[in-house]
Amino acid sequence: MKDVHKIGTFAQIVQMEPMRELLSPGHEAEHNDGFGDHGLHHREEATIDFQDPVQQRRKQDLRNALFEEDELTRARAATPNEAVASAREESWTLVVKAHRKIQLEEILKEGPPPLVQVQHLTEFPLENFDRDVIRAYTNEVLSTLRDVMRTNPLMREHMHFFSTRFDMSDPYHVCNFAASLTSADGDELQEVLEAFNLETRLSKVLALLKKEAHLNDLQQEISRQVEETISANQRKYFLNEQLKQIKKELGLEHDDKDALLAKYEKQFRQLQGLEPEETDSKGNKQDGSEKTNERTYIYEGLPAEAEKVIKDEMKKLSTLEKTSPEFNVTRAYLDWLMAMPWGRHSVENLDISRARDVLESDHFGLKDIKERILEFIAVGNLRGTVQGKIILLVGPPGVGKTSIGQSIAHALDREFYRFSVGGLSDVSEIKGHRRTYIGSMPGKLVQCLKTAGVSNPVVLIDEIDKLGSSGFRGDPSSAMLELLDPAQNNAFMDHYLDVPIDLSKVLFVCTANDLSTIPGPLLDRMEVLRLSGYDLPEKVQIAKRYLEPRARRESGLALPEDDKVVKTVEELEEPSEDMKKNPTRASSIEIPKDLGLADSAVESLARWYCREAGVRNLEQHIERIYRKISLELLMEQAKVKDDLNKVDADAEKDADKESAPRTSWVITDEDLEKYVGKRKFDSDKLYGSVPPAGVVMGLAWSSVGGSALYIESTCIRQPPRKEETTEDGKTPARGPGSPFSVHSTGQLGDVMQESVRLAQTNAKHFLQEVSPGSDFFEANQIHLHVPEGATPKDGPSAGVTMTTALLSLALGKSVKADLAMTGEISLIGRVLPVGGIKEKVIAARRAGVDTIVVPDGNRKDVDELPDYLREGIDFHFAKEYKDVYRVAFQEELASSA
Repeated sequence: MKDVHKIGTFAQIVQMEPMRELLSPGHEAEHNDGFGDHGLHHREEATIDFQDPVQQRRKQDLRNALFEEDELTRARAATPNEAVASAREESWTLVVKAHRKIQLEEILKEGPPPLVQVQHLTEFPLENFDRDVIRAYTNEVLSTLRDVMRTNPLMREHMHFFSTRFDMSDPYHVCNFAASLTSADGDELQEVLEAFNLETRLSKVLALLKKEAHLNDLQQEISRQVEETISANQRKYFLNEQLKQIKKELGLEHDDKDALLAKYEKQFRQLQGLEPEETDSKGNKQDGSEKTNERTYIYEGLPAEAEKVIKDEMKKLSTLEKTSPEFNVTRAYLDWLMAMPWGRHSVENLDISRARDVLESDHFGLKDIKERILEFIAVGNLRGTVQGKIILLVGPPGVGKTSIGQSIAHALDREFYRFSVGGLSDVSEIKGHRRTYIGSMPGKLVQCLKTAGVSNPVVLIDEIDKLGSSGFRGDPSSAMLELLDPAQNNAFMDHYLDVPIDLSKVLFVCTANDLSTIPGPLLDRMEVLRLSGYDLPEKVQIAKRYLEPRARRESGLALPEDDKVVKTVEELEEPSEDMKKNPTRASSIEIPKDLGLADSAVESLARWYCREAGVRNLEQHIERIYRKISLELLMEQAKVKDDLNKVDADAEKDADKESAPRTSWVITDEDLEKYVGKRKFDSDKLYGSVPPAGVVMGLAWSSVGGSALYIESTCIRQPPRKEETTEDGKTPARGPGSPFSVHSTGQLGDVMQESVRLAQTNAKHFLQEVSPGSDFFEANQIHLHVPEGATPKDGPSAGVTMTTALLSLALGKSVKADLAMTGEISLIGRVLPVGGIKEKVIAARRAGVDTIVVPDGNRKDVDELPDYLREGIDFHFAKEYKDVYRVAFQEELASSA
């Protein structure tokens, strides 16, 4: 009852009939005249007239029948379905007529049915209002109704029905009818019903009608826009279809699928050699790919397997509809098949003189590598081809492994393609994806052949020692076995193409930093070429010939003589179109003729800032210097002070000094601190020329080059121990397993820990020969340490160094001045050969060493060293440890003798 309004309508039932009769044919016409749920429902075919006496009797009969049927239905409604059926049988349609408004006075009974006390309300007479205002409101309401009826046919029917039954001149009737036609909600209609003032009611109704008219206009606008869009799309569609039919009839255009098949047929004939490839005046292919170099190509014809697959796929494509998903899959597959360079390869240039010139111009040093590459090309010259070889370049970072691969391609006049497999963990990147997967693609090698456009490019596989592995994605290193096997790659099978591909003409060049991480079967298929790091003279020459001119060009400080410097392979490409259009410098700054780095500055950079095996870090430092010089040059010529560096008093003093005009632009070693900061290295020698007793310099090798490695040892005197006797009355011996064994630190690996134990045994054994009866190792706790503890270390080459350090500690004698050694020691004192001799010698020269002890088994490695590396160094070869001892302690031995 809380939802009952205070103002309502008193209505009289004037018509009623069962619902089943209402749903019968002939009873569909229904009209509405009233306020929503309070409105009047009129029917033109009245079934009961309560004013006719005959109908009065019928009314009573219906009431009795309804009462009996109601009782019977309620008794039979035992199930939910029966109750629903009963409710349907009890449904009646009532037509009520509203007489007057009523006002709720009191709720006597909430019911159901509710019983309330109401007061009948009468409308105010029209004389109480201004007739002109009422007439104006009424006319405006009727005018607005006519506007709404123009766009709403349903309102037109209601208006026709109302005008024949009510007085249209009565403002109250017009007001009630107009409000009932709107789509306003119940609250707004209730406000109209509760308005007693006729002017207020007409004003509210007029506002609802204006809102309804606005909604109708908005609906018409939306409908018009939708119809215009649909009409425009339909018109465009019909015109396009007509245009297609006209062009098809005139032979100007084929169907999309027909044009696609015609394109594939033309490409297929070109692959068969029946039609030449179309090129423009510049030598570029019509498909958009550019001909980068003037090369001669040879066509050997389309393989039979590929020809059969292409024919089958073209036939399959002709039977598919364009809307079929298989159509796009087949189309993409045919695009890859047509893009492959089947039987097309470039003619090689096997001129030895040209190859030597290319290698010499692109690289400084690397004599062994250059000779091996020339041998490789010479054999290819005699055989007619260099196919069937896989080269592996191993060396530290920054020594030029990738650029050597580019130089090989340049020397042979072949296309070059590079891709890295570092971290690759999916075998599909090598072998391709199955075509059943969405977004599937061929492997890297198929993409390489498509990009290169020939079947014999030089392919550089970078970082092959860093191949990843994934259990559920396969093992990429195993997939590389077929790829890098000359006996198998002539029929390489990609999962996507599923057609044998001949890769035997491809020259594979791989790069790696460490051979230990490459699987043995894969390493066995490659020919290993080792690149050692550069020493100081080589770095200076590389910087002067290549790095410094390139840094000047990249910094905008190029000198005329820089154009005469032989460029690297990366710079042999054609300049861009922008550089061709505007070859001049962006600014008119005059470059000083004496601008450059002095030899002493380059040497200091290599010695004190960039000690790595390669030259990448050296190049970065040189570029950093020239960037700062560019800023200084602009500020100098523009006479602008650099206030950014004025942070403290010292900086201000430096700025005042720099404000004076600069007369020389040669950068010396004294200026390096200003441009690249403090020195990063001081010296490899921690102890000067003669180290203290127990300290010996060793030589180490890693994937980034060689380095000097000190072995330090010291001892702590143990307090006397209580007598320990066995059952037979003897004191047990103190061996390696006793508390007096050597304790080692420095993050040593397993192999190096074994070298510590071997050095301890050999030192004890040799000490008894040199100083019989000495109990130094039994009476002292020995601690052996390798500096730079944060760096992991491993390997057997420090065996002789550790033995010498322990003997030096036990004898209390220092080793020879400026001495370094390397070599593995066996249990009985044999000195075994080790690797990385060149890198270790470079590290020794950098540390100022003049005497080096190496195993006798490495004599051939020392003989192969360049003369400038052996100059000034006294090499001693040791077969047994006594040879090492003789060199390390020769002065003491001579004095003791």
